[in-house]
Amino acid sequence: MTSSLRTLANTILSGVEAIEATYSKAGVPLPSLDELFAPSPLDGDVALMNAQRLVASAASQIIVSARQPMETLQDYAMGMYMTTSLGFVVDADVPDILKDAGPQGLHIKDIAAENGVDAVKLGRVLRYLAARHVFVEVSPSVFANNRISSLLIKARSLQEIKAKPELKYEGSGAPSFIGHVSDEGLKSSVAISSYLLDPKGFACPFNMAMNFPSSLWDWYAKPENAHRGQRFAQAMKGNVERYPVEIFTTALDWAALKDDDVVVDVGGGTGGLTLLLSKSFPQFKYIVQDLEMVMPDAEKFWAVESPDSIANGRVTLQAHDFFMPQPVKAAAVYYMRFIVHDWSTPKNIEILKNVRAAAGPNSKLVIWDMLVPNACRSTDPETGALLLPPGLDWTTAVDIQMMNLLNAQERTLPEFIELGTATGWKFEEMKFGQPMGALVFSAA
Repeated sequence: MTSSLRTLANTILSGVEAIEATYSKAGVPLPSLDELFAPSPLDGDVALMNAQRLVASAASQIIVSARQPMETLQDYAMGMYMTTSLGFVVDADVPDILKDAGPQGLHIKDIAAENGVDAVKLGRVLRYLAARHVFVEVSPSVFANNRISSLLIKARSLQEIKAKPELKYEGSGAPSFIGHVSDEGLKSSVAISSYLLDPKGFACPFNMAMNFPSSLWDWYAKPENAHRGQRFAQAMKGNVERYPVEIFTTALDWAALKDDDVVVDVGGGTGGLTLLLSKSFPQFKYIVQDLEMVMPDAEKFWAVESPDSIANGRVTLQAHDFFMPQPVKAAAVYYMRFIVHDWSTPKNIEILKNVRAAAGPNSKLVIWDMLVPNACRSTDPETGALLLPPGLDWTTAVDIQMMNLLNAQERTLPEFIELGTATGWKFEEMKFGQPMGALVFSAA
């Protein structure tokens, strides 16, 4: 009888063969961990992403199956050092300092000369990360970027960062995300246990840890936290860019809509998703809604990305708070991307009811958000391995982050359907699934 370890190993091998075949067919070299990250024409390939997630899921399971349980607990218990170490190298601009060093790297003394950090302590943090495949120690105390750490190189040059530290995270998705998680995320997380055992009237661990009575959004609005709010916005923009375009362009039968139909991006920020859709479907009229404070940034965004869209009226920027009545009546489509997961169920009921009250009989609602499957193993049809759903580790981590900072949550499909039913929306279908699903509702 084949052991569970061997079944997992066969699953990994099968997935690797699928990954190799995809790259070979496309004539694209398989990326090496020791090389810097570079965009690939296969980055949005859904089948490839599924194979990669399958390998990662099986690899994670074979590690915990093969080693001693206590070693796994020790590893998990000390996970905060990964968060703090990543936050440190981003704050200290280490990937940026190593950017021009090439594969030969730099000695810790040379890195320290640039950022002023104690060289020995710097080296210890880099060695910790290199032991987990972030950076590579090419020779004793000499470190270089690799495929993972190079994602932490910021959009601004090191010289620009030093001259204008307030622009440190501008245009930088991954560094902004790390900064957000290792700062307000980590600081709030220390209160999770205390909060769950006794909330003491606080809405979420963030409120308890920061002793702040209002929401994270209000906290970002404080002058001393403005840079954190800007960093968060950059993190969310970069996070969305990870997903294949097909998740958005095939979520709905867009061809069934009529020319000049109105499409509303509810809580759309500066309008990144609308820009994508307007390029694919220029025949519609788009309205991007967000708070008044977001409008100046949205105007700058469209002035650079597609000024004609504003000038010809194809795209309208509209200040709107989605907790207030929806001003656009009977639009063909209302859509929300990563909105629902930011709010508790009572708050989402307010949001969705406001949209439903404005909807016409033929209006559609599209929600792009993460979907959390249950942590139940199922049998892989090819190898027979009992595996957790691929991507479950990521979606459950973000779910805890939502609870931590916002008293919000990621949801299972039944929870989304229940939310729609409670607000007058009839669930029609879901496309994709892990890690993001496109859920389509009609006016019930």
